[in-house]
Amino acid sequence: MAFTLYWLQCGGCGGDSMSLLCLESPDMVELFSMLNIRVLWHPSLSNAGLSEHQALINRILDGREPLDILCVEGAVIRGPGGTGMYDTFGGKPKKDLLGRLAKRARYILAVGTCASFGGIGADGDIEATGTQYHKWEPGGFLGESFRSRADLPVINLPGCPCHCDVVAGTLTALVSRSPLPLSDFNMPVEWYGILVHQGCTRNEYHEYRVEEHDFGEAGCLFFHMGCHGPLAYGPCNKILWNQRSSKTRVGVPCFGCTRPDFPQAHPFFETRNIEGIPLDLPHGVDRAHYLAYKGMAAAAAPKRLRERVTRV
Repeated sequence: MAFTLYWLQCGGCGGDSMSLLCLESPDMVELFSMLNIRVLWHPSLSNAGLSEHQALINRILDGREPLDILCVEGAVIRGPGGTGMYDTFGGKPKKDLLGRLAKRARYILAVGTCASFGGIGADGDIEATGTQYHKWEPGGFLGESFRSRADLPVINLPGCPCHCDVVAGTLTALVSRSPLPLSDFNMPVEWYGILVHQGCTRNEYHEYRVEEHDFGEAGCLFFHMGCHGPLAYGPCNKILWNQRSSKTRVGVPCFGCTRPDFPQAHPFFETRNIEGIPLDLPHGVDRAHYLAYKGMAAAAAPKRLRERVTRV
C-alpha cells in the first residue's frame, strides 16, 4: 500500500524544496517510486489548479484521502497580531490549514530550520515560529504536547537548507519502520548527533590553535572568523554537499544553520571574544580547561601546521 505525502510550503524561500530536487542517488522521482510514496501535493511538482488543490485538501481533512507524511517547509507565520493573514491559502491563514492537516498526519517532518525553529522571522513582526519549537524552546505552533497519529512529535530536520540526503534518509526510515532515534530537539541522531566540527578537514589546526584572521588560508576559522563548527550539530562534513564538499572544506566558516537560534543577531564572519577568548566555547568544553589547554596547544603546534603546509 502506498504512503501518501503532502508538502506544505509556509513562510520561507523554498530552498529545502530546491535541495530535495538535487537528490542524486537515487534521484527524487526514483526515491518516491522505491519507497512507494504517492505525492499528493508539492508546490514545485504539482500542476493542479486552485479548485482541484482545495478539493484534495477537503478529502484529506474529512478522511477520504489518508495522509501519511506531512512535510512542512518554512516558518509558521502568525502575524499580524496572531491572525496569520501575512501567509494565506485561498484567502485563509495557512497556519490554520497546517493545524488541521497536522491532526490527520501519521508523521510530520519540519524540513529546514525555519520550519523547525522559526528561522529568520522568529524575532520579527511577522511572528514566525517553528512547527513545534520556537528557537530553543519547545512549543512552537502545534504546542509541546502535540503528537502525530503515529504518537510521535514533529521530526525536525534543520538546515538552511536541509541536506537532501537527510530528507531521503528520514523518509526511508519512516516508510520502512526502521528505528529513528531523536535528539533533545527532536532531530534524528543519525544526522544531527555529531558536530559539524567532527569530520572537518581543519580539525588539526583547531586542536593546535593555528588561527586565521582572513579568508584563503588553511587554518582554523573558529577563533576569529565566526565558524560555528564546534557549536552546531549537523551532517555537513558527514554527507557532503553535492557529494563533494562543505563550507569549511572550501574555507568558509560554518554559519550554524542547524542551530535553533539561526540566524544570529551578530556578524557572521567574526568571533565574539573577550581578550581573544571566544564567548561561545566548543560544545561541552568549560572555560577553565579551555584556557589551560589552548595555551599549551598553540605552543606545541607542529611547524608544518604553523606554515600551513598541506601534504598531498
